[in-house]
Amino acid sequence: MKNNLFILIILACFSFACQQTNPTSTTESATAQTLEIPELLDRHPDLRQGTEWDQIQRLYVSQQQALRKNPNNGEAFLNLAQIFINEARITGEHGHYYPGALTLTDNGLATVELTDDLRFRLLSVKASVELSQHDFEQALQTAQAAVALNPYNAQIYGALVDANVELGRYEEAVAMADKMVSIRPDLRSYSRVSYLREIYGDVEGAIEALKLAVSAGFPGQEATCWARLTLGGLYETYGDTEAAKQQYELALAERQDYPFAIAKLANLKFAEGELEAAETDLLRAAAIIPEFSFYIDLAELYAERGDEEKATETLDEVLLMLEDDVKNGHQMDMEYAFLYLDTYGDAQEALVYAKKEFERRPDNIDVNLLMAKIYDKLDDQAAVDRHLAVANRTHSKHPDLLALAQ
Repeated sequence: MKNNLFILIILACFSFACQQTNPTSTTESATAQTLEIPELLDRHPDLRQGTEWDQIQRLYVSQQQALRKNPNNGEAFLNLAQIFINEARITGEHGHYYPGALTLTDNGLATVELTDDLRFRLLSVKASVELSQHDFEQALQTAQAAVALNPYNAQIYGALVDANVELGRYEEAVAMADKMVSIRPDLRSYSRVSYLREIYGDVEGAIEALKLAVSAGFPGQEATCWARLTLGGLYETYGDTEAAKQQYELALAERQDYPFAIAKLANLKFAEGELEAAETDLLRAAAIIPEFSFYIDLAELYAERGDEEKATETLDEVLLMLEDDVKNGHQMDMEYAFLYLDTYGDAQEALVYAKKEFERRPDNIDVNLLMAKIYDKLDDQAAVDRHLAVANRTHSKHPDLLALAQ
């Protein structure tokens, strides 16, 4: 893997050129001494990826020092926030990094004499964090404020696509995706096109767009491997398990010890009845990053094997992880609903959480599909039909939707 490309991309995308300004007063100097900068956590050894981790640490220290010298250095706040977003994706430490990134962007936006360009970039990063925290309405407002400052940047249209998709405003999402890909046809824009094509039932078109996304990325970069993983997920969802397996293996070959690829391959082994091998791989993935879905998969494996004690212990860990996410500002009602419906088999408790999500996103087809599934378990056919009418409005061909409709 070309590790230097990782830092170069961050530098190119977010303009990591530090503005050198001198402290102008005793007050600024005192503020610099008391400024609290969120900590950069150590990575698991399997996530250090050659010199990548060394470069990230050096970049963090240089930006930290820039803020110590001048707490009004908005550029340094921006750079640190972007590091935090990237580390959240790679390490799974969402509860630490996303609140830290929001603190950094808010501090950056509060600095004096911000240029329109720097304010735009800080708002763009903030919208990205709000999306990751599932605060979709707020993310939309933040992204709209950013695009008003700069309507010619592709990245901000990605945030507008994501927010509109999650809120169920699909026509607007398509318009934003068209603008994004026209400005910059790259991994991020092709990924959005793929997702929208799947939503509208064009599965072949979605696969083709994701292939373009993978081709546009740098081999071994986390974003490229994530796109490859998503491509594998498309193949798996629509019945081509062998093609899915190939993509997961390629992701693992390009990014050694990539935990999400390890877990995906483990689940394929689980489906084929290779429980011992699947358990080994899921434990390996869970040891690298604290991803709650890995623990759910482990709990289901233990239940399949008849080890109820281990299944219960593992699900207790899942609940603690979800609780921590919520405590740190992450809206997790959808995840709770799926957990109670699919894992605990408690449709009534699942409905409690799903209703909260539905109140926030009544037009989203995935939320309505979840509501329909729950009401199906509760034998409320009128409610099933009501939610299916919304879930079917884009003519998605997702197998769960088709099965419930039949």
